[in-house]
Amino acid sequence: MTKQAQVFDVIAARLALLGRGAYPALFLLCVAFASATTIFLNLDTTAVLLTPVMLALAPKAKIAPLPLAMTTVWLANTASLLLPVSNLTNLLALNKVGLSAPEFAVRMWLPQTVSIAITMALLWVFYWRRGVRGADRYEPAEPEPIKDTLLFWGTATACVLFIAAILAGLQIEIAAIVAAALAIAAYLIRDRGSLRPSLIPWQLLVFVTGLFLVVPTLMRHGLNDLMTALIGTEEGFGGLVRTATAGAGLSNVVNNLPAYVAGEQVVPLANHDQLLALLTGTNVGSVITPWASLATLLWFEWCRRRGVRVPLVKFMLTGAVLAICLLPAVVGVLLLS
Repeated sequence: MTKQAQVFDVIAARLALLGRGAYPALFLLCVAFASATTIFLNLDTTAVLLTPVMLALAPKAKIAPLPLAMTTVWLANTASLLLPVSNLTNLLALNKVGLSAPEFAVRMWLPQTVSIAITMALLWVFYWRRGVRGADRYEPAEPEPIKDTLLFWGTATACVLFIAAILAGLQIEIAAIVAAALAIAAYLIRDRGSLRPSLIPWQLLVFVTGLFLVVPTLMRHGLNDLMTALIGTEEGFGGLVRTATAGAGLSNVVNNLPAYVAGEQVVPLANHDQLLALLTGTNVGSVITPWASLATLLWFEWCRRRGVRVPLVKFMLTGAVLAICLLPAVVGVLLLS
């Protein structure tokens, strides 16, 4: 509903205007936009809503689409550490580590900062620098007029209130229900025909429900021993890097959600640092294969729809470099925090 009300389109167009044709400025603005969307609204929001907006912006401003697309997919994963709402894996970990949402953010702000900084550096080297993007400047396009101001401000206000509620420590489920109700109210007034059952993510609900049925079964049939051997029980730097690497590796083989759930089962209850290292690995390390996270799968689908060619070999190789650089650095600052 927020996308249909043009909230993300307006923000993206304004960012392009703010950049004034300078790629370094546009790069910083896009990183900030993708990071904020992931942190406050969830990584799948970045993949589903921000990706098509960025790809639609590219031809209008005569910008190569791949740098914009890679910014959204990498930061959808690597900027998902800070808040419980940023990633479903964070919500799964929250109760087990015994932290409230503000306490979780205090613990993870430094790892999140380092993760975004390293992602920015490699995005520039691999996708944004002059020799890769092939242009010195871009042409900012004038933003399209807002079609319905009530829908625009109603859904935008819902997003802002949701973010404010999360930062204030309100329970996530309450904040989500209130924000959704506000957006629905705007559509009930202006566009009831857009309120349809397909807005509910049934496929995701079925997938997550099935995950919690399948993983325990696999754990009883050999997966428990495999995960114990891969993860270990050490909480020093070497042990935490091992845990994060195991989480990242399994995420890129199957998917980060089952990888986290399976790893969580074998981490001792008292090893909170190890659990956060596993969480770090499954979040920021799931950038190598197209199926490593649901956000990446959704991103690939949007690229296909928009006709954007993603070189798979380059995608996987640069993703591997990113994961290799991220894991020890983020785990190191996790210990410091």
